Amino acid sequence: MLCAGEWAFFYRVYAFDGGVNVDHTQVPQDNSHTYGGHKKLLYATDAQGDYIGVTSSGWEAETLATDSALEVLAQQQELAWQRARRGETSPLEYYMVYRRMDLSLLAQTSGLFRWRIRRHFRPAIYARLPEKILQRYAEALGIDIQALKNLVQKP
Repeated sequence: MLCAGEWAFFYRVYAFDGGVNVDHTQVPQDNSHTYGGHKKLLYATDAQGDYIGVTSSGWEAETLATDSALEVLAQQQELAWQRARRGETSPLEYYMVYRRMDLSLLAQTSGLFRWRIRRHFRPAIYARLPEKILQRYAEALGIDIQALKNLVQKP
């Protein structure tokens, strides 16, 4: 028996046949490289119409979407590195993108306002930041202060 809150989850299950329910025999097994050899638990219906957990080794459409998103992230990382290398932005922006963060997430993890972080993207201001602020960024990004002060040679 499902509780009221669990129904919303089950209605969001991907319907591969265009309906609300997915038959357990229709759960894709496309051996996606994005799963890294792991399997994902999906919910499908059995012959009696009851929901059961079925493992999936991947789905081609999901793999394409994941690969596309990873390409975009790599492009963003490369552009941020080039801007920082040219001195148009501080290394902080590159490391933020490298850690797959956006401005809001960095603000939450560092405890600084977004407008202050945007201001710290300016190289002249970033160069004068006190160690205390750099330490907050280093902890939020999971790197040491020396790495944060210097841009890596080539990502």
